[in-house]
Amino acid sequence: MSSTVNIKSNTHKFYNDLVDDLVASMRLLKFSSPITHVYNPLEYARQAHVQYLQQYAIPSNQVLLLGMNPGPWGMAQTGVPFGEVGFVRDWLGISTDIVPPKSQHPKRPILGFACQRSEVSGKRLWGWARDTFISPKRFFKRFFVANYCPLVFMESTGRNFTPDKLPAVQRKRLFEACDATLRQLVRHLQPCYVIGVGAFAEKRAQEALSDADVTIGRILHPSPASPQANRNWVGIITKQLEAYGIAASA
Repeated sequence: MSSTVNIKSNTHKFYNDLVDDLVASMRLLKFSSPITHVYNPLEYARQAHVQYLQQYAIPSNQVLLLGMNPGPWGMAQTGVPFGEVGFVRDWLGISTDIVPPKSQHPKRPILGFACQRSEVSGKRLWGWARDTFISPKRFFKRFFVANYCPLVFMESTGRNFTPDKLPAVQRKRLFEACDATLRQLVRHLQPCYVIGVGAFAEKRAQEALSDADVTIGRILHPSPASPQANRNWVGIITKQLEAYGIAASA
């Protein structure tokens, strides 16, 4: 019993330290126009994020699904990658108080689990997980979902600004910190596959994990901005995963 308690305690410390280090790195970064607002849900939604890691990020996860960065109505609200409110609360069983950041864009308020907007990408991804694996236990026995970058960037209009569009110097410092965190997570989980949800995440995984003993690939991003994703996202990613030898079924 004491051995199990120690392992659990060490795991909790690992994830708390992982979040602390990444938050500290993010605080050192500065971003220029057209970015006017930057949210870091690892700070204001830390409790939910750490709970997600401690409960579901386990070394038996064979496949790490890696997204780009938080969506305004998903992880930005809940602290969970692709974290559409309903799925995080009702399927993952995570619901904590969220203390919004002091500086908010009026068009992108942080309402936490009271948010009524739906994150379509998250609804699709977690909907696939629920409909295919039925229970979180069965899904996370084989998969884990993470984001490469923890920050949400917004322009003055409230428009989303993706990290790949940052100026080279700002992008380099951000990527260095995110690469280091990804490498630590992969060393801890030891997945067989790191699958980028979209081309950006695949590219970052290839660069950050060039020396890791892991197969890197990509599936179609579930964004509603993608005509393909709007037609048959589940069918497409099922075939894409199977092409890597990953069975996308329970």
